[in-house]
Order: sequence, then structure tokens, then C-alpha cells
Amino acid sequence: MTGFSAQWLALREPADHRARDRALQNKVCEQLANVARTEQRAVRLIDLGCGSGSNLRALATSLPEQQHWTLVDYDPLLLAAARAALIAWADQVISDQTILSLRKSGKTIDVEFAQVDLARDIERVLAWPADVITAAAFFDLVAETWLVRFCQALRTTLYTVLTYDGSEQWLPAHHADDAMLKAFHAHQKTDKGFGVAAGPDASAIMKRELAARGFQVTLAPSPWQIDQAEAAFIQALATGSAAAVRETGLLNAQDLDQWLAARVTAQHCTVGHWDILATPAR
Repeated sequence: MTGFSAQWLALREPADHRARDRALQNKVCEQLANVARTEQRAVRLIDLGCGSGSNLRALATSLPEQQHWTLVDYDPLLLAAARAALIAWADQVISDQTILSLRKSGKTIDVEFAQVDLARDIERVLAWPADVITAAAFFDLVAETWLVRFCQALRTTLYTVLTYDGSEQWLPAHHADDAMLKAFHAHQKTDKGFGVAAGPDASAIMKRELAARGFQVTLAPSPWQIDQAEAAFIQALATGSAAAVRETGLLNAQDLDQWLAARVTAQHCTVGHWDILATPAR
């Protein structure tokens, strides 16, 4: 799966970090603090579809002092962008070899980068040592059949954030909003490299499949709240949404163009997501 630029990921990162549900994040941090305390070792996280490393940057400073991350993506350009962004973000680079070793806010963070076709090899990745499997803005892009495979293979805690829930509200309202959202959902459920994507149904599918396998599953809302303070992000979001809808052919060009012209200067946009924490039965 490719198609997400480092520029787009950088634009969305502040909204992504704000949107995360803090209570759920705190539970993950407490769990990993307990691992570090009782086992006296670095905590291990695997980040699926890591993009430019935003998920690590959001979490790492709240985690125990010693951390080992494996960042997994199919796109080598994004893995390179992640390495560069993490080096720029760090207080100190201890080593920039195969394993990137950083210091940030008193934490020592070792980072491995793995180029993997997750559509094919998810079972292999889930067999790697990990205390938490994590991901951000990933699971709505994959197919239901892949989600079932993932849930069957998962053996440890899952913490995933920002899975699209299908809800959007733009202000001020526009007459084409409902038609645009319906067409956007149709585009969401096209093949993103994993088969027909689950789109807004992904969180419900994961909750069902994981609960059936004995996981304790908690969902929490994590909506984007974006206004004109992030005008470039508003413009990119509106432009990307319009381009996706144009591909479907489900909206006439005049309505689409009018919607886009209104939306690039929208006052506010709310986009709904779910964060999920799933812990296996003890």
C-alpha cells in the first residue's frame, strides 16, 4: 500500500496528536510501565503502516525510559522520511546505524525500520517480539478478510488510533455535504492494496473479531477538530476529499466544484475516528 505523501502526513500530525483519547493512551502507558518495572527491560512496540513515524512521536515521551520500536511500512520513501523526521525530532542521536538510537525527553528510543508487505506478511510481523502492536490511521484502509486474519494472528495488546468512523461535519453547511460524504464512503471502500477496504466499518469488525477471541476491547472517540488556524490542512483535506469523490463519478462536476470552492475556506471541520485498546485474556 502506497500513496500517502510525507507532506500530507506532516500536515495532519498536529490534529492527529490532539485527537487521541488520553484515557486510553494512559492505560497503554501504564501497562508498558508495569512491563518495564517487572521485567527490567526495554518495552517493545511494533508500529504497522508507520508512515513518517508520527505514532512514535506521539507516544514515546510518555512511555518508560527504555524503548524499542519496529516501524513497519511498505513504502521505502516513507521509511526514509520517518528516519529523517525522528532524527530531527530527537534531543540527541546516539547512533544512526541499522538501528537508530535516540534520546528524547530523558527516554532512550531504539528504532528499527522494516519494509514489509503487510497485505501478504501480517502473520510474520505479528510473530515478532512485542509488548504492544500499534498503528495510527491504518485499519480503515484494509479489507475485512485481512482484518479477520489480523485478529486471528494477534497474541498481544493492540493499541490503534484514528480509525475513520465515517462521520464528518463541515461548517458552514453546504447543500452538497451529504452527497459528498456518501460518495467519499464509496471511495473509501475501494481496494487500497489489501482488497476492498472496510472503511468506516473497520472498528466494528475489529471489536467483533477480537471480542470473539477473548480480548477485552475498549473503543474511545478521537475526532479531528480543525479550523482556520490550520488553513493548509483544511485545504489539503478538502482537495483530497474532492479528488477521491471525482474518481467515483457519483457527484456531478458542478456540485463537486462548488463544494470544493466552499470547503477550502471552511471555518471548521470535524472528522470522526475511533481509538481502540484490546488486551488478550490472561
